[in-house]
Amino acid sequence: MNMIVPESTRGVSARPPVRWRLCWENDLELADHIELSDFFRKTYGPTGEFNAKPFEGHRSWAGARPEIRAIGYDDRGIAIHIGALRRFIKIGQTDLLVAELGLYGVRPDLEGLGITHSIRVMYPVLRDLGVPFGFGTVRAALQKHITRLLGRQGLATVLPGLRVRSARPDIYLTVPPTRVEDVVGLVLPIARPMSEWPAGDTIERNGPEL
Repeated sequence: MNMIVPESTRGVSARPPVRWRLCWENDLELADHIELSDFFRKTYGPTGEFNAKPFEGHRSWAGARPEIRAIGYDDRGIAIHIGALRRFIKIGQTDLLVAELGLYGVRPDLEGLGITHSIRVMYPVLRDLGVPFGFGTVRAALQKHITRLLGRQGLATVLPGLRVRSARPDIYLTVPPTRVEDVVGLVLPIARPMSEWPAGDTIERNGPEL
């Protein structure tokens, strides 16, 4: 899959439309990784001193590497990015296949475009992947914001009060190899209804966060 999707922000603002490219990770060229690395450093850098560090050295991922990416371009280059990775997470005693969504970024001058556009572009992709659910997490402080953008529009079910244990992407002698975070979960029912999402507020990611 390496295609341009005719999805845009036309009608949302006076800005030029965003052209979406869906591509598998193996389809990215070196020039793509360099451009994405620069995009993430500029996007994540203002949010914290160390948030841009994972993207040094032309690296275009922070923890787990995505399987497929949706990249939105405008006349200035990369505008929006979201990645997806199929994996099994564990909720209680249930192993569940999901497409984890993450590595989300929007260029600072385009904050008004929002995550809703990327989620809408990803829906048909997740259906084609045949996963029962899409899944993502955000910081607990963003619960009201993400509920307004996704929950109230019916794009995702917001699950507050989750604890997620993840493997660190790198090994350090001074810290444990895993970390536990209190987060807000986002669930997108794809091939199965939300009623089949397993009960439980603790999730084992069994790998690094996307």
